[in-house]
Amino acid sequence: MSKLSEHGIDLKDVLGLGVGAPGAVDDNGYMSGGAVNLGWEPFNLREAFEKEIGGIEVKAANDANVAAFGEMWQGGGRGHSDMVAVTLGTGVGGGIIVGGKILAGATGAGGEIGHIHLVDDEPDTCGCGGHGCLEQYASATGIVRLAKRRLASDETPSCLRDGEVSAKTVFDAVKAGDKLATEVAEKFGYYCGKGLAAVANVVNPEVFVIGGGVSKAGEILIKFIEPSFKKYAFPPCRGAKFAMAELGNDAGIVGAAGMIINK
Repeated sequence: MSKLSEHGIDLKDVLGLGVGAPGAVDDNGYMSGGAVNLGWEPFNLREAFEKEIGGIEVKAANDANVAAFGEMWQGGGRGHSDMVAVTLGTGVGGGIIVGGKILAGATGAGGEIGHIHLVDDEPDTCGCGGHGCLEQYASATGIVRLAKRRLASDETPSCLRDGEVSAKTVFDAVKAGDKLATEVAEKFGYYCGKGLAAVANVVNPEVFVIGGGVSKAGEILIKFIEPSFKKYAFPPCRGAKFAMAELGNDAGIVGAAGMIINK
């Protein structure tokens, strides 16, 4: 009995299977670095699923890239075939779509925009082992880093001194007119816009779709990102639009299905 029949699914009713995984996945489904967070060693993800199920097409890709495809197909990037998805969460993730296709790169590591180098003298170490990555300033943890450094620099009054400092409290304070929080948001926007300008100069997207936990702050993020983006982007690339992600946690599910449906 196949894995599908165990769940009452007839193989003839299945068009294919799309899979997203947290690691670099090349176009053949091979994960050269495994998946560190899951304890997976390097292996071919596509072949593993074909062996378990058999008889249907399987497509595998990095989970962020799959989510980006979902947003392009049915979400904030709908109607655009050249798009960059930007996930502002604990880190900064990305997914690049060119001509309606996922840009995976030679080893499946394409789209790691969070590790674009921006600052030479950053003392703190990024999760990748480097220093001065975009992720260290534009992620939720990066925004907290910027806020704590600003709070420590002088005694400027701010509601951020009264409780927990998080990306949410920073942008809540911005919306309430807090001067210090606004300075932090401007610094975040400077780094994020500069990093995304570097991306635009390489892949020239029609739209950047902003998602992840930080995106819950809403379109106010775009207000802080766009000035720096337009300053540093190559002129023909400055017209890229910014939009908010729409699919939330379903982006990966939608994208996995889309990889099969949109061959």
